[in-house]
Amino acid sequence: MVLVGLGSNQGDSMRLVPAAMQALERFAMPQSMIRSRLWKTSPVDCPPESSDFVNAAVSFEAVSALTPEILLGELKALEQEFGRGAKWARNAPRELDLDLLVFDQHTRASDWFTLPHPRATERLFVLAPAAEVAPDLIWPDTGKTVLELLNILDTDEQALPVTD
Repeated sequence: MVLVGLGSNQGDSMRLVPAAMQALERFAMPQSMIRSRLWKTSPVDCPPESSDFVNAAVSFEAVSALTPEILLGELKALEQEFGRGAKWARNAPRELDLDLLVFDQHTRASDWFTLPHPRATERLFVLAPAAEVAPDLIWPDTGKTVLELLNILDTDEQALPVTD
């Protein structure tokens, strides 16, 4: 199972995130994509005066021949297609942020990327929507499910679903 986190806090986030979820369907086996609700979340480690985010998650079974490296490249291309500049600062406001959180039980540790996503299990804005689409997914290298990780998370973050 592939798990992708989505976020936006610039532009029309309530439109951008669902449109990005739809665009991700091209990487999913037919009828396998599960979409979370949209979540309004507080910014974490962002510049002062940053707007709240709209976050979501999708899970799906990957189409054949899709690898984590190929998918990550496609996610970066989609971010640019949806208005994210080629140059950006970490945690700065953005039209669209797509994070490859989990790709089956694959792990990677390189200068280019880390899989599973290295900070995802520490973030309510990731785990709350992820628990809607993959509550029983065992997070690689933890032995815990997404729902278990959400239930033990200790954070001051705020997250509220904005759609049903």
